[in-house]
Amino acid sequence: MRIILASGSPRRKELLKLITPKFEILVSEVYEKLEEGLIPQKQVERLAYIKAKDIYEKTEGDRIIIGADTIVTKNGKIYGKPKDRTHAKQMINELLKGNKIHSIMTGLFVIIEKDGEYKEYKTTDEVKVFLKDISDSEIDKWINTGNAMDKAAAYGIQNEFCVFVDKIEGNYTSAVGLPTHKIYDIIKEYI
Repeated sequence: MRIILASGSPRRKELLKLITPKFEILVSEVYEKLEEGLIPQKQVERLAYIKAKDIYEKTEGDRIIIGADTIVTKNGKIYGKPKDRTHAKQMINELLKGNKIHSIMTGLFVIIEKDGEYKEYKTTDEVKVFLKDISDSEIDKWINTGNAMDKAAAYGIQNEFCVFVDKIEGNYTSAVGLPTHKIYDIIKEYI
């Protein structure tokens, strides 16, 4: 049975290796645009779905397609990747306002076709992130690493920014971008 990850994310690749060493990567080429009027949970579910469906339609035979998408949200606002350094700093400062708590949501959509039988699995996992106080100079130092620019909300919990995270409530792998505990439950009978 082919297992295909519909993502080019190196973090998702490393996490899927924890479940199974044998999988392929086919990067979905769909345009990842947020849809007006959808709440954050529905946004990540829709984006995970369109990625998985795109790769499903380009492949055939017995296969498992795994699509995922991750967003950061606070007070209903969705934080994507920063446009520039100023935008990155603005995002981090917004996450620090008020209670310093925000959510990371990872949507997961898995398509399994085996012997002509088609199944779909859709879920979202939410992780609450509690940040510590971060000074302006610490934010600047973080942005200067270069690691802020390709991450939603200008940070990654799995790299140097981890020193600013007081705690999380939820599954760490979901915060990184692939809920391994949920994927395992879906595909364990096939691996």
